Amino acid sequence: MSDIGLSQGTARALAALIIAIPILMALGAFLIGSIPFGLIIGRIFYRTDIRSQGSGNIGAMNALRTLGKGGAVAVLLLDALKGFVPTMLVVWLLRHGYDFDIEGLPPGDQLLGSLVAMAAVLGHCFSPWLRLRGGKGVATSFGAIFALCWPAGLIAVGGWLLGALLTRYSSVGSLLGSVVAPIAIWSFTASPIETLYGVLAALLIFFTHRQNIARLRAGTEGPIRPIKRGA
Repeated sequence: MSDIGLSQGTARALAALIIAIPILMALGAFLIGSIPFGLIIGRIFYRTDIRSQGSGNIGAMNALRTLGKGGAVAVLLLDALKGFVPTMLVVWLLRHGYDFDIEGLPPGDQLLGSLVAMAAVLGHCFSPWLRLRGGKGVATSFGAIFALCWPAGLIAVGGWLLGALLTRYSSVGSLLGSVVAPIAIWSFTASPIETLYGVLAALLIFFTHRQNIARLRAGTEGPIRPIKRGA
């Protein structure tokens, strides 16, 4: 950087800042993603530890089984916002005033938006507040996709609805939605880095659904059941 008139100390400080910004953004998104809203809502409003009932998962589907419709909707929206808000904030900032484009790398809004999106989903799936356990990442991932490319987000949700309605298995909807998401992202954005996010998120969702996949293959997976408790 000395060839553009910066002193060695200034150049080092600028390089450190360039490295620190993505790390801090990813850390912040991870911590936001790690908030276990399913557990919080269950304990505060229902006096219930959602982990001790149903599948033991902290996501919206187990909230539906154990807390009822109102609790499930709240958990679903809050989990989706964990992915949407940090991703949308970073994308908006980098498109409206903050230039983080680096020669040889994808555009800053796509690069850091995808990084933050992945960090939020990882935080949800491996929450430090739950001893690196958490949810399965679907709602948080779909929320992040809406921030990156809302038409792709609609297609991902449509994939979930199609799979769930045809089979009555939420897990099938989650897997189908996660598969079509990167295809939709590429179709609308032609962005390799954002598409890579979609692929990595899909792989993570398949990993978190490994027990569901085993039950589907064995014919023992539980279908979407009627709500047991109103809210």
